[in-house]
Amino acid sequence: MVSGQPPLLRFLALLLPLSAWANETTSPNVGSGTFVQAGLALALIVSVLFGLAWLARKLNGGKGFGQGGMKIVGGVALGPRERIILIEVGDEWLVIGIVPGQIRTLHRLAKGATVGTSAEVNADSPFSQWLKSVTDRRHNE
Repeated sequence: MVSGQPPLLRFLALLLPLSAWANETTSPNVGSGTFVQAGLALALIVSVLFGLAWLARKLNGGKGFGQGGMKIVGGVALGPRERIILIEVGDEWLVIGIVPGQIRTLHRLAKGATVGTSAEVNADSPFSQWLKSVTDRRHNE
């Protein structure tokens, strides 16, 4: 008796009940109640997650996660990837320069300190006096 199937496979095939092969599988009846129940369960899980996030935020004092005692006061983009930002840390402000691959502290200030603008600092320079006289002449003409 020469057959293409190994004897082990024939033996395993005999162990399987033939009734399992003969029965057709029928899909279970899924009604609208099942979809409503699944939707309500999903809504309950999502609401529990939002509730836990709200509780964690309240217990943290309203601060976002990972901020600690730091707060970004302001910033300016110098280019597509270069920025200067002002960060409040405790009782001082740090002027930070950020470029790709590097972050440096540029200056330290007391909290709330204001720095005069360049117009206030250099108001008596010869160039500013010349520019003022030229603009005054143009407005008078």
